[in-house]
Amino acid sequence: MATQQGAGGGEAHEVSITRTVTVHSPLQTNQNSTLLSLSNLDRQCPVLMYLIYFYKPPPQPDMSVGSLFESLKVGLEEILSVWYPASGRLCLNPNSGKLDLLCNNGGAVLVEAVTDAKISDLGDLSQYKRFYEELVYKPELHGMQSLSDMPLVVSQVTKFDCGGYAVGVGTNHSLFDGQANFDFLLSWACKTSRRGVGSLEVTEPIHERDRLLVKNQHQKEMRVLAFDHLHQLIQQAVQAPNLDDVKFGEEVVLRTFHVGCVKIEDLKQKVMGGQGGTAVPSSSSFEVVAAHLWKTRTKALNLSRGRLVCLQFAVDARTKMVPPLPKSFSGNAFVLASIACSAGALEDETLQSIVAKIKAAKAAVTESYVKAYLEALEAMPTQRSPLPPLPELTIISDWTRNPYHTVDFGIGRAAYVAPMATPVPQAAYFMQGTGEVGGVDVRVGLESHSLLAFCESFV
Repeated sequence: MATQQGAGGGEAHEVSITRTVTVHSPLQTNQNSTLLSLSNLDRQCPVLMYLIYFYKPPPQPDMSVGSLFESLKVGLEEILSVWYPASGRLCLNPNSGKLDLLCNNGGAVLVEAVTDAKISDLGDLSQYKRFYEELVYKPELHGMQSLSDMPLVVSQVTKFDCGGYAVGVGTNHSLFDGQANFDFLLSWACKTSRRGVGSLEVTEPIHERDRLLVKNQHQKEMRVLAFDHLHQLIQQAVQAPNLDDVKFGEEVVLRTFHVGCVKIEDLKQKVMGGQGGTAVPSSSSFEVVAAHLWKTRTKALNLSRGRLVCLQFAVDARTKMVPPLPKSFSGNAFVLASIACSAGALEDETLQSIVAKIKAAKAAVTESYVKAYLEALEAMPTQRSPLPPLPELTIISDWTRNPYHTVDFGIGRAAYVAPMATPVPQAAYFMQGTGEVGGVDVRVGLESHSLLAFCESFV
């Protein structure tokens, strides 16, 4: 049982776990005990990443948490026969010493819980509260020796006192990237609810990573800007520490901002030449919001003008390979594109110029870039030192193509889907909002000293 202060700082609420089960695929397949070789993209971040789905009370308010739990369990059992790596465990390859995945049907973990809180007690669901930590299951781990015991998929279904639900799902990032994670959840929801998924497509996953493995075929040396820029930021942090480094050691505040259609259209008009400068036609919502976010966040940090700053954003390599990777590829297939300049230069840049640089960085991600990226990761040591604070780095991941709120486990569409803190809490996630079509919800971690200045300028 856990107790957390209420969302508004008032009454405390309890979350009580009533049941914990390990869910296995009921099928004994040829994949059991198979070692799946992970790519270097998979090995970057072997930790659980969490999303919480909030559902208002369903039409049948007398639905018990036990009934939903059983439906989730049966649905999960069914899809684990197809998504069999999700029932496996990470392991260290005895030959290479690198991280791989043993498909041993070790199982996913499913937890049932109840709380005396009502969903209305939480207020704005898009804004993070400490109480959210009680709505996800966190296995107790004790370092690398516990790898073989760590489930790769965990989920907690919590019934609120009002009849609503939270379904908190954690998936290991070595297993899925954002696209594959959405495909997995959509498949699970389809099996659980026994409903279709409308215009969305449930695909048969492709788990083999062969085309993203480094096989000692070194190509001509190609610079990978994402790593070059990161190295420059680390050198800057070590050789010329920011005078305000004490500020950047403070806790990051997670906030969500809704960028509406009117604001996005205004940004696009500026990029098309509405405020002078070189026009950049046909800019996407991602490009203009990313440019606006980078410039606003950097200015709010109040860095010295000579400080190097960097924007990195995820690009899907599925379509960059020749031929393209299957759309249903289930592993990690995102690499980072990168732009860097001084804080002063960024402040003086027009939105048009920043968007043009984003377009150029995106276009630079070719098959050759992806292969060079994989080889650069291959050359890195298995055990890496933690990075120093890098407030000058802005990282963006675009989830707007995946309508997470439409995932229906049999109790309707989600009222909201909230991502939890990640290993890089300053990272920004662009998501579809649950209200205005075409708007973008931006979840970002901000240093508390920069929060006010950012809020005043961003929206």
